[in-house]
Amino acid sequence: MLALATSTLSYATAEPAQHVHELRSAHVTEINSKASTWTAKAHPRFAQDPPGASAPLCGVKGNWAEDVRDSIKRGEIEEYQPAAHIANAVVPDSFDSETNWPKCAKVIGDIRDQSNCGCCWAFGGAEAASDRMCIASDAALLMPLSAQDVCFNAFFGFFGCGGGQISTPWNYIKSSGVVTGGNYNGTGPLGGGWCSAFSLPHCHHHGPQGDDPYPAEGAPGCPSESSPKGPKACDAAAGATHSDFKADKYSFSGSTQSASGPAKIKQMILEGGPVETAFTVYSDFENYAGGVYKHVSGSSVGGHAVKIVGWGVDGSTAYWKVANSWNPYWGEKGYFRIAEGEGGIDSQVVGSSASATWAKKN
Repeated sequence: MLALATSTLSYATAEPAQHVHELRSAHVTEINSKASTWTAKAHPRFAQDPPGASAPLCGVKGNWAEDVRDSIKRGEIEEYQPAAHIANAVVPDSFDSETNWPKCAKVIGDIRDQSNCGCCWAFGGAEAASDRMCIASDAALLMPLSAQDVCFNAFFGFFGCGGGQISTPWNYIKSSGVVTGGNYNGTGPLGGGWCSAFSLPHCHHHGPQGDDPYPAEGAPGCPSESSPKGPKACDAAAGATHSDFKADKYSFSGSTQSASGPAKIKQMILEGGPVETAFTVYSDFENYAGGVYKHVSGSSVGGHAVKIVGWGVDGSTAYWKVANSWNPYWGEKGYFRIAEGEGGIDSQVVGSSASATWAKKN
């Protein structure tokens, strides 16, 4: 059991001392005494709250691996089988999609922000689909696909900020198409001018405040968000080539695929690019500040969808490099590294097939 202690914490970035909830303070101390591969810190967003405060952002409902396997049984998703040149290739010890596909580096490296909304399931799908579309088209289609459209139009039995499944974005994109759309107010490397940008404001998420300029979740400027109505028209700020909602829809012909386990997932990424996955968030992850995350202690908070972009080895620890949707100031410049197998991170991933053809829906 965690010992109780009342504490204040001074950050290396010269942030002012702040009261830390006694349970969180004890949890951080415990993690740092036991964790050998990552560093924990309390931070302004959750400092005054007990462990488990991140639950509203973990929007994957139920068991995502079972959901994907059920989709495979129904024929909606097929099990990934590597092409001959991938099956016969030696998988490298380390790999990063952004450096492997430099033409698409800008979209692969676009770290987004889901705001104070549990639509991680839509962000992971929209981001991985943007990457795979760019890679499949040899960068002819280098553009962000809209998490706004996916999150608030692709309900399929789920409800936007209230949560969804990692299979849902791919079903929606394939059947209905998705418009272009990037970060709130056109921020990020791809800028604005797209059809439907994410409409909810930037927030400071988990991790030390550092130089993150955004307000904390629940603070003024970043309220608890409920799902808006799904967009039916492009934003007023959309550029001329992305101003017609129906004409701006992009989709793919070909299969949606899933891989399970490190070996197959690495082959799937090598062949076609980043993939969407999910993992179980435990309360110790709320304090992630860098390194290779391994669960140390704390209870389950919920399921969180993210995008795997690569992998590597740190010392003797094999890890995944994962893009989060909690803004580029979070974690390791918006990314985190997590040990293979942790929280079911490699139990089941989803993506369009590498041979899929991307084009405008209409």
